[in-house]
Amino acid sequence: MLMPNVDIDSIIGMHEVEKKFPNHCFAMIGLHPCSVKQDWESQLEIIKSWLDKRNYIAIGEIGIDLYWDKSTLAIQQEAFKIQIRWAKEKKLPIVIHVREAFNEAFEIIDELNDSGLSGVFHCFTGTKEQAHHIVSYGNFKLGIGGVATFKNGGLDKVLPDFDLKHLVLETDSPYLAPVPHRGKRNESAYLRIVAEKLAEIKGISFEEVESVTTQNALALFPTVK
Repeated sequence: MLMPNVDIDSIIGMHEVEKKFPNHCFAMIGLHPCSVKQDWESQLEIIKSWLDKRNYIAIGEIGIDLYWDKSTLAIQQEAFKIQIRWAKEKKLPIVIHVREAFNEAFEIIDELNDSGLSGVFHCFTGTKEQAHHIVSYGNFKLGIGGVATFKNGGLDKVLPDFDLKHLVLETDSPYLAPVPHRGKRNESAYLRIVAEKLAEIKGISFEEVESVTTQNALALFPTVK
């Protein structure tokens, strides 16, 4: 279970879960775009201090979210850039949250991407064109979750165009539970439903989806044992 951080208040609780389940839960570190507020610089200082004194599997969740608050775009962009630079310095993947802001996120990745940067656009719900843009970076995956099972989720029209090598599966727990659990609390056990739906969409076996997406995830997060 890969645990994304939100802000400075979520760090200690996340560490405690990781300590309790050391072979199952792995922590990331980062400032979620929805938490980029007036105190964002001081929050980043504290987050960076944690990053410098212990190991994490990724920098995340980071990114751009214009669904809730467009007025913070400029500081979201700056926080995103800073944390991407951390990832490159520490040689860690990034886990990217994008909501109603693909163009804004792409502008930053276009600027900072190089062979040392990798990651996942988590909970991908974009268009074919946006998916192709992500895949063109070379080191980024599309994170596929419960939305793939939604009747009008749109991924049934996107996913047939993309090889499994570009995909990883995820829950976004406790959110976005797949059908028939939509609207309820999501959990890791439901990941199988997403894998079965992906196999159906692509006309391949469940076992192939299971094998390839697992290897993709392990390659993206190599410190997970």
